[in-house]
Amino acid sequence: MTAPAQSRPAAVPTDPGPSAAASATPVVPTPPGAPARRPLLDWRLRFAALGLVWGFSFLFMKVGNEAFAPLQVTLGRMVFGTAVLAAAVAVRRDRLPRSPRVWLHLFVAAFLLNSLPFTLFATAEQTIPSMLAGICNAATPLFSMLVSLVALSEDRPSRERFAGVGVGFIGVLTVLGAWQGFSGQDPKGTLMALTAAVSYAVGWAYVRRTLTGTGGSHLAVSASQLLVGTLQLLVVTPFFTSVPDSWPAKSVLSVLALGALGTGVAFLIQYGLVAEKGPTIGAMVTYLIPIVATAAGVLLLGETLHWNEPVGAAVILAGAALTQRRPRRQRPDRPQP
Repeated sequence: MTAPAQSRPAAVPTDPGPSAAASATPVVPTPPGAPARRPLLDWRLRFAALGLVWGFSFLFMKVGNEAFAPLQVTLGRMVFGTAVLAAAVAVRRDRLPRSPRVWLHLFVAAFLLNSLPFTLFATAEQTIPSMLAGICNAATPLFSMLVSLVALSEDRPSRERFAGVGVGFIGVLTVLGAWQGFSGQDPKGTLMALTAAVSYAVGWAYVRRTLTGTGGSHLAVSASQLLVGTLQLLVVTPFFTSVPDSWPAKSVLSVLALGALGTGVAFLIQYGLVAEKGPTIGAMVTYLIPIVATAAGVLLLGETLHWNEPVGAAVILAGAALTQRRPRRQRPDRPQP
């Protein structure tokens, strides 16, 4: 997610939005004297739509892989996502950043939050089920807390949040079936999916350290980040892939939906939710994504569900919830009469 120009920096939502992104986004105030705009759809409907879109993104990647290389799936996703945000920028007449320093930071942010994790997830899904990739994505808040502890000195985790990390990683081991050799899953593919979650965590820490207070519209900066990521992939993809032999409609439409809906429209929905209801609601979508990804994988792709995967996912989400809790402020002692 992004933030208003005067507060936190802009950044495109990560692959199906980890809560680290949403929780880092402040509520956007309405300018004095400006009439409040009433959304066309109730926030609950938009919340459900966001969870569905991000949850189905893992299915879209899986289907896209049937005809295209992972880098091509990611490039298509970035192109269509950039097109949606660019159209929104044009409609709102926002200006793109002008500072070369901002563009340099956006280059790094695009790599950590878009190019690398998107490619890792798409590559991982060549050998692991889409639902497992969705569950691995839910571990992002756990990695985010660990990264913030090292990179962001202002974040001082409580014992409860440390406990959440421990609980979450127990959930990761449960999902992987560590006691029985990864439960038949490909270790390399699973590691790629978890590395993508780590990349999100590092990317958000980098954004908070380097792009805070740089000015500019959150939407324009986010569109710029996607644009930079698209250029990165345009340079790299031709060297590692060849032109596809066929362009089946199912895979083409999946990549289109992955980019236009899962990256472009999803950003606009999440920003609207956070602006209207606050970052807590934006973060809660994290708990819906693995449920949708698992249901889509089992019901539509025929993926096999083992008992340890939903149980482990529940444990991961419980740990993630603990890492998002903030310590209560102690009330000052009342003066003695």
